[in-house]
Amino acid sequence: MAALAQLPPLPPQFKSIQHHLRTAQEHDKRDPVVAYYCRLYAMQTGMKIDSKTPECRKFLSKLMDQLEALKKQLGDNEAITQEIVGSAHLENYALKMFLYADNEDRAGRFHKNMIKSFYTASLLIDVITVFGELTDENVKHRKYARWKATYIHNCLKNGETPQAGPVGIEEDNDVEENEEAGATPLPTQPPRPSSSAYDPGSVPSSSFTGIQIPPGAHAPANTPAEVPSSAGVTSNTIQPTPQTVPAIDPALFSTVSQADIRLTPEDFARAQKYCKYAGSALQYEDVSTAVQNLQKALKLLTTGRE
Repeated sequence: MAALAQLPPLPPQFKSIQHHLRTAQEHDKRDPVVAYYCRLYAMQTGMKIDSKTPECRKFLSKLMDQLEALKKQLGDNEAITQEIVGSAHLENYALKMFLYADNEDRAGRFHKNMIKSFYTASLLIDVITVFGELTDENVKHRKYARWKATYIHNCLKNGETPQAGPVGIEEDNDVEENEEAGATPLPTQPPRPSSSAYDPGSVPSSSFTGIQIPPGAHAPANTPAEVPSSAGVTSNTIQPTPQTVPAIDPALFSTVSQADIRLTPEDFARAQKYCKYAGSALQYEDVSTAVQNLQKALKLLTTGRE
């Protein structure tokens, strides 16, 4: 992919989107679709913050040039031309990064890659808002991922051993939008556990906002990105977990759509979304996710039920 024109210095007003732009740069070669939507989110957010002062207008103009150049380069990519494909691609990517970090956390393997993955997953969930309002699940996972990145970073920085797995999180102690593990200062004290804690373990590992992910799923081979060495975290060797391909229901092979089944436009939209999720999963060679979503689409189309 051709190099993009460099942006001017970031205006202070846009501090809250600096890490989304950094994530875009990190993914220019790794995943240009993710890079495009990170910039689109930054553009939309920047317009809401300040589109009138000269320095902000200049910055947004250059950012728009980058977006147009990327869109031209990715013009034949369905994840750019079709929102439903782009949304599935981005959500699947963010989910895998979250699950990679969550699996490492639950196993007690604390290192800079998992901290960066938690934080980047939270940023990418921000980016999903370019397609509309977030689901409740995504809101909870964004909050948990951002808090976990801060908590583990601070524990290791202070020579403490983090508590592995789900722990309490105070509802009024969000990590600021402009903080990043290992990049800018983080709160010196992690939130204390509370009775209203969010527990990702309460969400079945095989279901996450409609995408089927097997336990032990890991991030794409080209993630997570490195964080600055100043984070002071020792990296561990990560062993990939073998994938388990789900059993296919034999009845689906002989299923023929019943004549009296009347599918609604919403049914067709859901079936299409499952197929897009499957296609996105195959980009990461995630056979299990692809098979399960295709099964759901086929069942919906032939029975009218999920």
